[in-house]
Amino acid sequence: MYEIDPSRTDLVEEFRNNPEGPHSPELDLIVNRFRIMPLAERHVLVCTKPGREWMLAKIPAMRGAKMELFEDHRFSDYDEVVPGTKISFKVST
Repeated sequence: MYEIDPSRTDLVEEFRNNPEGPHSPELDLIVNRFRIMPLAERHVLVCTKPGREWMLAKIPAMRGAKMELFEDHRFSDYDEVVPGTKISFKVST
């Protein structure tokens, strides 16, 4: 399995600049690794105040158990944490 090199901050910038791709081969390896991780190891954002605040959390290994919340990782700008999320939706009627 591809080992992630934490010193490759250039890949973070590449993802922030183009979250939907196409990506370089190195970034593709990282994105694909995160996609195949077991659910229990994934980190997610939990909305704590609708439209105003999000907190980092970790999905538990056992279904139904509480998520591990990281109180010291709160965010007020979702797009700053998850780049490329300012998407407009057109509703068809």
